[in-house]
Amino acid sequence: MIFNEKMETMPREELEKLQLERLRETLGVIKNSNSIFRDKYKDINPEDIKTLEDIRMIPILEKDELRKAYPFKHIIVDNEKWYRMHMSSGTTGTPIINVMTKKDIEQWGEIMARCYSAAGVTNKDRIQITPSFGLFNGGFGFHYGAEKLGAFILPIGAGRSRLQLKFMEELGSTTFCAIASYPLRLMEIAKEIDFDFAKTNLRVAILGAETWSDELRERIEEEMNVDTYDIIGMTETGGVGMGIDCEAKKGIHIWEDHYIVEIINAETGDVVEDGTEGEMVITTLTREGLPLLRYRTRDITKIVSRDKCDCGRTHLRVDRLKGRTDDMFKVKGVNFYPSQIEAILMKYKNLTPYYNIVLEKVKGKGSMTIIAERRNGFKSEELDRLGNELYDFLGFHCNIQIVPEGTIERPAGKAVRVVDKRNK
Repeated sequence: MIFNEKMETMPREELEKLQLERLRETLGVIKNSNSIFRDKYKDINPEDIKTLEDIRMIPILEKDELRKAYPFKHIIVDNEKWYRMHMSSGTTGTPIINVMTKKDIEQWGEIMARCYSAAGVTNKDRIQITPSFGLFNGGFGFHYGAEKLGAFILPIGAGRSRLQLKFMEELGSTTFCAIASYPLRLMEIAKEIDFDFAKTNLRVAILGAETWSDELRERIEEEMNVDTYDIIGMTETGGVGMGIDCEAKKGIHIWEDHYIVEIINAETGDVVEDGTEGEMVITTLTREGLPLLRYRTRDITKIVSRDKCDCGRTHLRVDRLKGRTDDMFKVKGVNFYPSQIEAILMKYKNLTPYYNIVLEKVKGKGSMTIIAERRNGFKSEELDRLGNELYDFLGFHCNIQIVPEGTIERPAGKAVRVVDKRNK
């Protein structure tokens, strides 16, 4: 390995000491830059931060603040150091641009190499990268990490599903990187052409960019004959690779020498205790172009443990992401996330992983319809059981439509789970 594995097992006391040092440095750098955010921190100085808990003195940073800084008012280094850029993948509102320096690219490769290592991937593997290489950061992040690792790279990018399968079979791919819903399309194509994943060398799938349930994870592992790993990250914080789960599958490790994690109450902004669910807030400690202090990610999770993991890593673990604050829906007074509906649907082997949750108003009242695809028929007793399970979870009866396989549209990018017609 050519990346620093010792950092992953650094004793907790040393890790927190390093975090405090880098936090002070980051605050100082922003205050002394030309960034539009230097005035945001005018009332606090690095010497005011005496412990990690003092980070709470720093004001929260909102996504809209980054949008208002478009295109480059939030970048803290002179443009002579600008190396490349990526842009938030959101489809609404003003985009957020993250300008990266050469050092930022090196940092990205470092944490991505760690992620590969946590998934059991080595320089002897052949890594098939399917996220796009463009403004979306995914493809490049996987590429930089694989380069750092010294593995053989198959940079096929997005789409061309039949070619993806052909490469897996004929080029000996062992590791597959993708957005979380893309394996569903590959599994579907594989059935059409009688492709057998068990006859390939594929053993690891690293999936992210979308919320996906444990039940869907089991479905992918069973049908693709792989061990899956959940990877997280976002453009604003430096791209994919901020954290990943390990072979212990007891939470997602966040690389704490590069990031500070807090979980807050989304309504009050107060930090909650470990084990309590809330919104994840991230502070970057080693980003040069766009360092962020207490950035609200909108991702819902909780800190699982700060203790040393069974894998030997000492970096804290957060729970798999449940959804985003703006993904939560309220119907008939009940709040829920699409991933919670998915977890129920995926218990039924005769349902495909494609479904839609349609929200609309009927006679002025909220109505919800779940459209799910059947694979090999769906018996009436299964429909009754599904209806009861959904009622037990939601507390109200929703409409259920079971449709033939292939009915629901297959998007080119991230899966569309919710169709909200209430304001149309």
